[in-house]
Amino acid sequence: MPVHACPALLVAAPASGQGKTTVTAALARHHRNQGRSVRVFKTGPDFLDPMILQQASGNPVYQLDLWMAGEDACKQLLFEAAGKADLILIEGVMGLFDGDPSSADLACTFNVPVLAVIDASAMAQTFGALARGLASHRPDLPFAGVVANRVTGPGHSAMLAEGLPPEVRYFGGLPRDQAAALPDRHLGLVQAEEIADLTARLDAAAAAVATRADLAALPQPVSFAPAAVPEPPRLLAGLRIGIARDRAFSFIYPANLDLLRSLGAELVFFSPLADDTLPQVDSVWLPGGYPELHLNPLADNTAMKLALRAHHEQAKPLLAECGGMLYLLESLTDKEGNSADMVGLLPGRATMQDRLAGLGIQAAPLPEGEIRGHAFHHSKMETPLTPVCRGRCQRGDRSGEAMYRRGRLLASYLHLYFPSNPQAVAQLFLP
Repeated sequence: MPVHACPALLVAAPASGQGKTTVTAALARHHRNQGRSVRVFKTGPDFLDPMILQQASGNPVYQLDLWMAGEDACKQLLFEAAGKADLILIEGVMGLFDGDPSSADLACTFNVPVLAVIDASAMAQTFGALARGLASHRPDLPFAGVVANRVTGPGHSAMLAEGLPPEVRYFGGLPRDQAAALPDRHLGLVQAEEIADLTARLDAAAAAVATRADLAALPQPVSFAPAAVPEPPRLLAGLRIGIARDRAFSFIYPANLDLLRSLGAELVFFSPLADDTLPQVDSVWLPGGYPELHLNPLADNTAMKLALRAHHEQAKPLLAECGGMLYLLESLTDKEGNSADMVGLLPGRATMQDRLAGLGIQAAPLPEGEIRGHAFHHSKMETPLTPVCRGRCQRGDRSGEAMYRRGRLLASYLHLYFPSNPQAVAQLFLP
């Protein structure tokens, strides 16, 4: 059985907000600037971090999630990447041991060493205690060492190093630098294409990495074996699927696009913000995004709203996820109280909230088959529609997000991960 070896590192942290994405992007950019081919993966469901990491590395960023995608799919993705790349980086999710499966589970499954990023801005020698805990909490965890983030200077970095036990390697400290900081908003980081000076920010972060020899060096190679992942049947051969993709609708897994193409579909992209008609397609997918940030352009594009209604009236399939579902309601109201008329294919309205209104990894038990995915939204929706089913939460016995059907329209807050059930996904798009 062939095996590919490639330097690899999983960048994790004790919690969210420590700077994992910035450090992962900095490492990717540094090695890309050295002429190396870098492949970056993201643990868990996420759309925004991968946009930044793709800009940093120059390559698409795929999910590695043992529950949502499965071990074999993750194994094959790593094997294929290792055969082409000079470096593999994996950004963890939340804290190192958070979730089931966690980032630590992923690291242990594939023997990828963990680099822990710790925000040290408000600590000194206690840094060592936290690092020791991360390194020793799980005996089978391959642990590379720690990097201190947001340090104030060499003196601060030296104090942090004082508290480290000898068995924990210190990769140095990275300064708090506004020139390298990544802006965020209510769902996470600002989308990459909206950050005008993103290239300069990434290069500033990479420059900081370059000054720390241990951090800038390639990690040790890891061996990756292939997995037996069957090719999906070409159930969508000859079909054209229209996919909304612009600043309002951009939450799209690259693996979802790959799966639709593998099923035989031709993908055609359009913009509900800019286009006045749908392309000639058999089915439509409206992914999630930020429709609440583009209320007036979406409301004013009457031609697109009429085209979507006509598509539905012709009994053609339409899948709407999260922001895509909000767009199909009668109205949408942002956090400032501004309201606008949307497409009107779904009765009801939604209002943006100041706090998170839905979060969790779930499986959608649809008649076509179970499809896994996740929810993450800051809006509340009111509709008289009766759900066809509800998502099943991965943790506990709580009921998840409602799934609504109206003819061939399927809508929900869930962002579906298509490779989790190719046959079921094909049924959603077949006329």
